[in-house]
Amino acid sequence: MLIALEHVTSATPEARELIGELDAELAGPYSAEQRHGLSIERVFQPHVMFFIAYSNGAAVGCGGIAFDDGFAEFKRMYVRPALRGRGIVQALLDRLSAEARARGYRRLTLETGDAQHAAMRAYERAGFTRCDAFGNYRGLAREAVERSVFFEKQIA
Repeated sequence: MLIALEHVTSATPEARELIGELDAELAGPYSAEQRHGLSIERVFQPHVMFFIAYSNGAAVGCGGIAFDDGFAEFKRMYVRPALRGRGIVQALLDRLSAEARARGYRRLTLETGDAQHAAMRAYERAGFTRCDAFGNYRGLAREAVERSVFFEKQIA
């Protein structure tokens, strides 16, 4: 499958659709306080880079990276269910990692939910390991992060 990644800087219809699908998927197993994804408005801020993955001209997935003090956090990672397992997540992870590396970041982080089994397997295959809560997650109430799983990866 040929995958093309496009850096988008505003809330395109494709970005809205993919993020909407992700939000709907996460609304099933998680309460509102347990969902930590950036809103569409917060995705398109100067400290966040967001990409849409295309295959055969169709939007098939998305992912972003937020740059913070000392680490870069993957945000809004999503691949349409029918297309999972075809390398789209890895293409997004590679591009987002390259963006972090180019900016001098050495630590990549992410938070996902404990029901996202396929996502966790993909992150582990990509070299991420589980870690303790980081950044703002450390200050959240236990109920807000009790279903969160945190990952990190050191990069050169």
